[in-house]
Amino acid sequence: MVLRELEILYKKYNRRELVVPDPLQFVWLYEDPADREVVGLIASSLAFGSVPQIIRSVDWVLRKMPSPALWVRDTKGAAMRAVVRGFRHRFVDADDLQDLLRGVRRVLMRWGSLRACFVEGLRTDDPTMLPALSGLVAALREGSRRPKNYLLPSPSLGSACKRLNLFLRWMVRKDDVDPGVWAPLPQSKLVVPLDAHMHRIGLRMGFTRRQQGNLRTALEVTEGFRRLCPKDPVRYDFVLTHLSMRKDSRLERFLGD
Repeated sequence: MVLRELEILYKKYNRRELVVPDPLQFVWLYEDPADREVVGLIASSLAFGSVPQIIRSVDWVLRKMPSPALWVRDTKGAAMRAVVRGFRHRFVDADDLQDLLRGVRRVLMRWGSLRACFVEGLRTDDPTMLPALSGLVAALREGSRRPKNYLLPSPSLGSACKRLNLFLRWMVRKDDVDPGVWAPLPQSKLVVPLDAHMHRIGLRMGFTRRQQGNLRTALEVTEGFRRLCPKDPVRYDFVLTHLSMRKDSRLERFLGD
């Protein structure tokens, strides 16, 4: 019954025209996979705070770079600092943004793409993509002079890494909402991007009892959805989180509120 209700919600709301407003909308503006993965990382990294604020901040960054992948590869040092000067998204400032972009540049120069770096750490016997994600974060952080950057958390430290798992959902899954820039990769190994909305849903559906939204909780919620959909445990992420934010009456009835 639960799976049937989820499929009804998926078929009704998992549609391209409902992506706006969502930071994912920026990925769909580009055709080149090289641009899409860079835009995806930037947009997902800034996906915290109010939706209008997120959209404004991502738009501010992308307006500075006509071709994001080329711009990041070709811009460094003082030139990059001049472009990002004045940026602020809540408590994240221009230094944090530049640190992220410098990390992307290093990865592109060494591996050619974010995907190539990520796939290097992907093992067939890993139950999730978290080890590969940790490797990508380590590569993005390599050489950074900043001890930590909120835009680049690591699952190796126990963070749920909601925004990075959101990035992976966009890159790996392919349907009307998710562009699947990195497909085909095993979407069965994706981890639910655990935010307050999905945490609440996981609690209500009995997937977890944990009150702290950390990595262990994200894995428990993911396992709950994996029992329903083994090949695609994040299949319902877009629908459930967006309807939860919009307080859709159908979702409230589904959760028993």
